[in-house]
Amino acid sequence: MADTAQAQELVYLVTGGCGFLGEHVVRMLLQREPRLHELRVFDLHLGPWLEELQTGPVQVTAIQGDVTQAHEVAAAVAGAHVVIHTAGLVDVFGRASSETIHEVNVQGTQNVIDACVQTGTQFLVYTSSMEVVGPNIKGHPFYRGNEDTPYEAVHKHPYPRSKALAEQLVLEANGRKVRGGRPLVTCALRPTGIYGEGHQIMRDIYYQGQRLGGRLFRAIPASVEHGRVYVGNVAWMHVLVARELQQRGALMGGQAYFCYDRSPYKSYEDFNMEILGPCGLRLVGTRPLLPYWLLMFLAVLNALLQWLLRPLLLYAPLLNPYTLAMANTTFTVSTDKAQRHFGYEPLFSWEDSRTRTIGWVRAMDGSAP
Repeated sequence: MADTAQAQELVYLVTGGCGFLGEHVVRMLLQREPRLHELRVFDLHLGPWLEELQTGPVQVTAIQGDVTQAHEVAAAVAGAHVVIHTAGLVDVFGRASSETIHEVNVQGTQNVIDACVQTGTQFLVYTSSMEVVGPNIKGHPFYRGNEDTPYEAVHKHPYPRSKALAEQLVLEANGRKVRGGRPLVTCALRPTGIYGEGHQIMRDIYYQGQRLGGRLFRAIPASVEHGRVYVGNVAWMHVLVARELQQRGALMGGQAYFCYDRSPYKSYEDFNMEILGPCGLRLVGTRPLLPYWLLMFLAVLNALLQWLLRPLLLYAPLLNPYTLAMANTTFTVSTDKAQRHFGYEPLFSWEDSRTRTIGWVRAMDGSAP
């Protein structure tokens, strides 16, 4: 499907195209992929913003569908040259059952792979996660690691476990024959903690700080560093990978790449304050106000309450044993694999990424200048 005549009129499918990352990927494709003829946006819930894209030179096709339904996925994939599979259930707070997470993230990914094989689509880019690697349940730090750094990836939480299984399915599918006899070419992208316009957790933290009188209270030592990456750069890497995968399949096929940019390494809270500080919030305390053992007690108590209340109501607090362990474990990457393999450089500087995100936060309550 990637011969010269067709290469100038490509059909892309983005699953989860109305999600946080998916929307940025859709918009980036329209801006940065000149060979695009049709862009299919597949999602369970279609966003009203899709209507504004209908008037451009590229045909934008909105498809309401569910990745857990194999026939719906196959219908959407048929005739596409490239699939960017961003659809997934991101849940570290216990809002969904482990069965639902597995069904969406693992079975949904298998459905996408099978659809590519059945319909002859040759190129598949999968949105994985740093949590495929870690932080692990033992709290081992991952300091300036790369794709080849030895690390004991041990997961019990349903979300990282599901992403690890899904990534394995995608990478093992590389080279599998699709309809027409050509090999399926796959790769996986592992973003670190994504931030930027539309980030729900950043929104929740901002509103929490407003409710507390413009204050947030330090719970994590400043020495614990986290890798963060701007959503625009993650979207750009997806677009670049999808393009280069068609030319460099022998090198890139079956590979996993961390998504990174030049955002600074800081603790989760200190990084958030780079965005939320200019929006009127302040972080109280140079050290955690509560000892770790007390935070762990509260996290376990939250998990117990969630289990007890689940038959009656949804209780999904930000603090639970998994999120506490993640926040308290250093996880940073230092790699140039994406640059070496397909020429990736961040499209947005740290200053631009920060300014864009601050503007979005300010606009949430009408306080933008």
